Amino acid sequence: MSELVAAEDVLLFVNAAVTATGQREFRSSAAEQRLSLAFLHEYVRVNYRPLYASCLALDINDHNAALVVEQLLRTPGEAGDGEGRLVAARLARMAPQRVYRLFRTLREAGVNNRRTRAIVREWLAARPDPALDAVKYRPGVKAALRHAHVPAADAETGDFLFAPGRRVRYGNRTLEAYRRAHHAEDALYELPFTVAEGFAARHGVDREVFLERIAPRMTRLERLRTDRAAGASADLTVMPLTRLALHVLALPFAERAARRDELTGALRAAARRAAGPYAGGWGRVAAVLDDSFSSSGSAVKRRRPLAVALGCHFLLEALAAPGAYTGLWTSGGTDPLLVRPYGPTPLGLRILDALDGGPDRLVIVSDGWDNAPPGLAGEVLRVWRSRLDPGRRTAAVHVNPVYDAGVFDVRRLGPSVPAVGIRDAEDLPALVEIAGFAEGRTGLTELRAYLDRRVADFLAAHGKGRTA
Repeated sequence: MSELVAAEDVLLFVNAAVTATGQREFRSSAAEQRLSLAFLHEYVRVNYRPLYASCLALDINDHNAALVVEQLLRTPGEAGDGEGRLVAARLARMAPQRVYRLFRTLREAGVNNRRTRAIVREWLAARPDPALDAVKYRPGVKAALRHAHVPAADAETGDFLFAPGRRVRYGNRTLEAYRRAHHAEDALYELPFTVAEGFAARHGVDREVFLERIAPRMTRLERLRTDRAAGASADLTVMPLTRLALHVLALPFAERAARRDELTGALRAAARRAAGPYAGGWGRVAAVLDDSFSSSGSAVKRRRPLAVALGCHFLLEALAAPGAYTGLWTSGGTDPLLVRPYGPTPLGLRILDALDGGPDRLVIVSDGWDNAPPGLAGEVLRVWRSRLDPGRRTAAVHVNPVYDAGVFDVRRLGPSVPAVGIRDAEDLPALVEIAGFAEGRTGLTELRAYLDRRVADFLAAHGKGRTA
């Protein structure tokens, strides 16, 4: 029994780490989210530290990955074997601005032990273009170098960061462009977009002219953001599935209808990319998709629960055998391209409809607030699992895109069907694998073996690093 409890505790943490970002949700404030996450991180670290560290190899979001790294580095005396390599590998795949923010947090907290300095030093040494980082993330680079007591990558970068008036000019092209951009407009087009944008405003450059000339130096996400802000047509072919779903839901209904073929084709193409080798291999699939009012999310996560449901709809269509997919929206709507967050959440009734065809898989995508009538979904699933399908001919899973701060987990429909947290629709195939552990039929030994495999694969894919 103790092993089952431990496995449940770790899976509870995984659900939170996949889903929660410390931001406001529909039913809980940002402060409640952060307080709940802080308790959960400390509880799991203290009681299951090796498994807590292993979660860095899972598809947890970067917000929680940074919190895990911070907790591990704050308590070096409790560190286990290989923990430093796992931290280094996770930092290598995170966005640099988030890593610099983490280093700044560690500095402010006075965390400056040998392990921390080694990890900061190795991460900085592995950066592909130190001069670019110095220009783009200048405060973060300076703070990290001072905190780890390491010199800059070279003398020019060191002077740029700590003695900017020492040199008349720089041999490095990026550093020299930054110096010249203060008085020469042409130089700003050799800088990263976020840096050049400030110089363009200072020089009074026309926005359209600036965007046209700086376009080759923009990242994919920067292009998406500027296109959206300017009202220009975005390149749908490069968007990942959930981001594409968010883009579609932000369009007016009339535009969605007018561009139906284009948008549907883009969503299906993104879903096929996300399905990968699993495409067509899930047999008959039925999905219950939540488009109730609570799927509108919050001001900082606007329509995200609905976007996850929309992305899952197209992904499940790709995963199912050809022509063997049924998607049922809680609103009763039949046009996925025109969904909107509206009305109550009659999950129980939709689950009855979904089970009627005897699917091989049932997937429920919802925040779990079953309220029309309350509790019907859990009762339907209980009776179905205990009386109608005790042999588990139909595999069922509830994926929930919303963290419930009050219960330190995603809200569940009942013990009959496992619930896992989800942030991006494209993570669905991997999360279904984790859902098998959430059914309570396996213990800590099986979960530890699974995490060990994930850690080994993760380190092989991202490099083992040198940090002990």
